[in-house]
Amino acid sequence: MEPTKKVLLLLANGFEVFEASVFIDVMGWNLVEGDGSTELFTCGCKKEIKSSFKQRFLPDYLIGDIDINSFDALAIPGGFEVYGFYNDAYSDKFLDVIRGFKAQNKPIASVCVGALPIAKSGVLKNKKGTTYNSPVRRTALKDFGVDVLDQPIVHDDHIITSWNPSTAVDVALLLLENLTSKTNADNVRHLMGFDVY
Repeated sequence: MEPTKKVLLLLANGFEVFEASVFIDVMGWNLVEGDGSTELFTCGCKKEIKSSFKQRFLPDYLIGDIDINSFDALAIPGGFEVYGFYNDAYSDKFLDVIRGFKAQNKPIASVCVGALPIAKSGVLKNKKGTTYNSPVRRTALKDFGVDVLDQPIVHDDHIITSWNPSTAVDVALLLLENLTSKTNADNVRHLMGFDVY
């Protein structure tokens, strides 16, 4: 049995539930039906987080209690500005977690505007990336020094970015592939039925 790989799902207030749920499900399916090697834990800036559309969540950890050495990968869903996503996502504590994972060259995966705090942290400077396919978000990414590509998923230097919720499952499976193997990720994709649509 492979040693457990721990994934930290970093949640900003106003995060998008669907984009978070794919990481939970893919890593969970792998734990139960795949090679059994992944566990996922949630983390936020507060004891209770409200998602976009105002659902309430209780994260496993507060951001100040995280020991980056205990985790193998970071996942960041996007969210909506109108629900306050950037208040947490652009906070120093949030950005420091991203920098800590990059300093150890651990995989970082994001969906949609989850790329923007990664870029703001500085770890995507002079690297390729993408984000939500709107001019405002693309310009923001470029202003952080990112070479913005017009494609659904970009993988550069252990960092995965993507352009909208439709990419979320593929991003989570790509992160699983990075943590385990392509064969294992393809098996989980098959078990979850995403190879038959």
